[in-house]
Amino acid sequence: MFIAHSIEDLRAHLGRYDHPAFVPTMGNLHDGHLALVRQARPLGDVTVASIFVNRLQFLPHEDFDSYPRTWDADCAKLEAAGCDVLFAPRESDLYPVAQTCKVHPDPALADVLEGHFRPGFFIGVCTVVMKLFTCVFSEAKGKRTAVFGKKDYQQLMMIRHMVQQFALPIDIVGAETARAEDGLALSSRNGYLSAEERAEAVQLSLVLKALAATAKQGAFDLPSLEAEAMGKLRARGWNPDYITVRRQSDLQLPVAGEPMVVLGAARLGSTRLIDNLEI
Repeated sequence: MFIAHSIEDLRAHLGRYDHPAFVPTMGNLHDGHLALVRQARPLGDVTVASIFVNRLQFLPHEDFDSYPRTWDADCAKLEAAGCDVLFAPRESDLYPVAQTCKVHPDPALADVLEGHFRPGFFIGVCTVVMKLFTCVFSEAKGKRTAVFGKKDYQQLMMIRHMVQQFALPIDIVGAETARAEDGLALSSRNGYLSAEERAEAVQLSLVLKALAATAKQGAFDLPSLEAEAMGKLRARGWNPDYITVRRQSDLQLPVAGEPMVVLGAARLGSTRLIDNLEI
């Protein structure tokens, strides 16, 4: 596996390939990330992953400094999963000067759900993804593909919208959420859970599954259903930010007959977990 720390080294190495398939990450990798790499492998002639903990998408009170950095383990996992190239830029390489030019996504999509509770989060996400795209795909001569997990559903919608708005010649592939045997969505933040919290954490996916089953039957008193779902979590000691049913296409309020998705975010102890389920 070739490891590039500078943009120049990355572009020089990728110049020999035509069709990169790219998986951006922030490191601290788990089986969900590796599933993205394995899905990307047949989609291009070189499989590229990145590890970069992006300061721009952390709010002042969030865990940028304490976000786990597991470099040696990450490299071993990526190589075993068949990654060909790892791009791991230093902050001074990706942001050599203050990043004052940023991508501001559509507020209708960016300021709801995660964007409501984490203001400015998607500006940081879109800005770094756009910059990573320019680093990875600048030498591509043919098809360009990037793989994102559906677990971060709103992020996936945001990236697709950004690619469409800027007419970027990149195929965005959404990969199914990887889950533990009990149904918990795999996440780097699961490592923050105590043993007791880990046993409880599956309740988020169970509450979403129950709400999805009810919504699928055509029950559309959604505010009451969503409030009931959040009440179930609160009764178990959770602090939910939202449990909601939205339209898959744009995360607006659903219309009968259109594909829907149930999304949830809730804090268990000090750990904030998110999950979703398409209907």
